[in-house]
Amino acid sequence: MILEAIDWTVVAIFFITLLSIGYISSRQAGKSTTNFFLSGGNMPWWLLGVSMVATTFSADTPNLVTDMVRTGGVASNWLWWAFLLTGMLTVFVYAKLWNRSRVMTDNEFYEIRYSGKMAAFLRGFRAIYLGFFFNVMVIATVSLAFIKIAGIMLGLQPATALIIASVIVLSYSTLGGLKSILWTDLFQFSFMMFGAVIAAVYVTRSPEVGGLSALFNHPNVVDQLNFLPSISQPEIFLSIFLIPIAVQWWAAWYPGAEPGGGGYVAQRMLSAKNEDNAVGATLLFQFFHYALRPWPWIIVGLASLIVFPDIQSMVDKFPDVATQYIQHDFAYPAMLREFLPPGLLGLVVASIIAAFMSTTASHLNWGSSYLVNDFYVRFYNPKATERQKVRFGRFSTIALMICAVLLALVLQNALQAFYYILMIGMGTGLIYILRWFWWRINPYSEIAGMAAALTFSLLFIIVENFVMIRLENDMVQVFGMTFSLTYWNVIRLLGVVFLTTASWLIVTLLTKPVDEETLRNFYRKIRPGGPGWKRVVEKARKENVELVKETDLEWDVPTGIICMITGSITIYSILFTIGNLLYGDFGQAAILTGIGAFTGYLLYRSWNKLKMK
Repeated sequence: MILEAIDWTVVAIFFITLLSIGYISSRQAGKSTTNFFLSGGNMPWWLLGVSMVATTFSADTPNLVTDMVRTGGVASNWLWWAFLLTGMLTVFVYAKLWNRSRVMTDNEFYEIRYSGKMAAFLRGFRAIYLGFFFNVMVIATVSLAFIKIAGIMLGLQPATALIIASVIVLSYSTLGGLKSILWTDLFQFSFMMFGAVIAAVYVTRSPEVGGLSALFNHPNVVDQLNFLPSISQPEIFLSIFLIPIAVQWWAAWYPGAEPGGGGYVAQRMLSAKNEDNAVGATLLFQFFHYALRPWPWIIVGLASLIVFPDIQSMVDKFPDVATQYIQHDFAYPAMLREFLPPGLLGLVVASIIAAFMSTTASHLNWGSSYLVNDFYVRFYNPKATERQKVRFGRFSTIALMICAVLLALVLQNALQAFYYILMIGMGTGLIYILRWFWWRINPYSEIAGMAAALTFSLLFIIVENFVMIRLENDMVQVFGMTFSLTYWNVIRLLGVVFLTTASWLIVTLLTKPVDEETLRNFYRKIRPGGPGWKRVVEKARKENVELVKETDLEWDVPTGIICMITGSITIYSILFTIGNLLYGDFGQAAILTGIGAFTGYLLYRSWNKLKMK
C-alpha cells in the first residue's frame, strides 16, 4: 500500500459523509416505491442534471478515455463525443414527452404505447434483459476499473477491493434509494471534478512531462493532438469520425445516450418537478458531460505516452499487478500513483472511488426499479404493498451487485466492454426515436430489433473468431477478401445497423398495428403531434373523437431539432475552445468562442420559441 495516514483520513471522511447522506435520506425512501425510485417526483433540474453527469462519470471513464487517447489520439474520442447529438435531441424533443408520461420506469412506457400480450411480454423481457443482465454488465465494467485502481493505489486483491466498496455502495443505495443517490452524486461529482483537475495539473508539472508546452511537443504526443482525424487517412477518418457522427449516434443504443432518452436518464427526467425541470436537467447534463469534463482525462492520457509508451513498460513498472489487468486503460491509475503527493493522492483516490460508487449506485437503483415495477409487481405480485415493493427492491439491489462483482473478475479492459455494449445495441436506436412519432411502430418492431441486433452482432463475432484470418500490418482476411482491420470494423458496424434496421422495418409492416384505442390514449397523454400521427388523428376526427385541444395541435419538433443543432455546435465549440487554450492556440480559441457565442444566441432564441408553444 502506498497511501499514507493523511490519505486514509481523506478517504475515511469521504466514506463517512456518504453513509451519513444515505442514512438521512432513508427516512423517506422506505415509505413507497415512488420515493425509493423517483424521489417523490419533485426534484429540481440542477440536482438531477448533476446526478446524470455523476452517473456517467464512472471509475472506468478516465480509463476508457486514456485507452482511446493512447491507441487513437484525441480524435478517437469522437466514438463517444458523437453521442452529444443524441443527448441534445433528448433535451429538446424527448425530455418533456417522458415527463408527461408520468410512468414509474421507462419500461412502463410499453403498456401505454402498445397493447396486448406482446406489450406485456416486451415490458417483462426488457425488465430482465436491461434490469438484470445489462446492468450487471455495466456495473462489472465499472468494477473492473475499480479493481485496477484498488490494485495499484491500495495494494488490494480484486475480490477484497470489490467486497469493501460494494458493501459501502449497498449501504447508502439500499437505505436511501434515489434521493440518497441524487444527494451523494452532488457531493461526489464535486470530488470527482476536483480530483480529475488536480491529477492533470500534477502530472503535467512533473519533471518527466515538463509542463503543457513540453507535453504537446513531445514526439510521442505531437501526432495525437488533432481534434479531427485527417481526411488523408480515410480509414481512420471513416471509423472514428464520419461513422460515429453520421450513423452511430442515432443507430446505437448505449446507456446514458439512448436515442429518445431512456434508462437512468429517463428515470431522472421522470423524477423532475415538471417539464421545464426535465429539460433543464438534461441540458445541464450534456454541458457538463461533453464540454467540461473530458480534458483532464485527455491530458493525463497524453502524458502517459511519455511515461509509459507501451504496455510492457507498465508491466515492468508494476510487477505485483496481474498482467491480465495491464492494458492501455491501466495507464490512468498508473500515472496517478507515479506523480501525486500524500494528501492529494488520498483525495484523488477518494474521487475515483466516488466515480465508481455514483455510477454503481445509479445502475443498481435503475436496474432494481425495473425488476420491482416491471417484473415483480407487474407479473408476480400485483397486490404487493409498498413495504413489500421496497423490500424486494433492496433484495434485487444486493443480487445485482453480487452478480456484477463475479463478472468483473473475468473482464480485462474497459474498451473491450464498451465495444460489446455498443455492438449489441446497434440498429435499434431508430426504433426508440420513431416510436413516439410514428403510430405504425408496434411491440413486434422492438422485439425484432433487439433480436436482430443480438443475432447479427453474434454472427459477426463468430466470423471474427472462427473465419477471420489476421494478417500482418493490421490486415485481415474474411471469406477470401482482404481488408484493413479498421475497414472491417466499419463493415461490421454498418452491417449490423443495416441488417437490424431492415429486419425491424419489415416486421413492422408485416404485423398488425397497435389497437386504435391504445393509440388514441397515448396521443392524448403525450401529445406528440406530427405527420406520423396524421392517420390516427384524422380517423378520430371523422368519428367525432377529440384527442387534443386545438391549442395543442402545433408540432414543435422542428423547433426542437433547430435547438438540438445549435446546442450541439455550442457545446462542441466550448469543448474545442478549452482544448485550443490548453494547446496555446489562442487564435483558434477566439474563433471557436465566437462560433459558440453566435450559436448559443440562436439556441436561446429558438428555445424561447419552444417554451412558448
